Amino acid sequence: MGNWYEVRERISGQVFRCLPEQSVLRAMEIQGKRCLPVGCRGGGCGLCKVQVISGEYQCGPMSRKHVPDAALACGEALACRLYPLSDLTIECRTPKASAEIQQQTQ
Repeated sequence: MGNWYEVRERISGQVFRCLPEQSVLRAMEIQGKRCLPVGCRGGGCGLCKVQVISGEYQCGPMSRKHVPDAALACGEALACRLYPLSDLTIECRTPKASAEIQQQTQ
């Protein structure tokens, strides 16, 4: 097993740990956190879109419909295809989900 990295979702303030071989979405689910919406888990629906605010990461294949190349280059990704290489700070990019997350954590 590799190093654990800390992932912080900026809007909710929730923090969880993630291995580099584990997607950010999967780590969140395993640890019982609810700071990101969950959809197909396969990179196709776009529901778990995040903006990486800080940290190093790599991405697996994901729908370019939801994350075009220009957005990917600016740090947007799908959490189900996001793998940390360092501690990360992310922000949920699904507007409705962001509002719901804020209500749940207040």
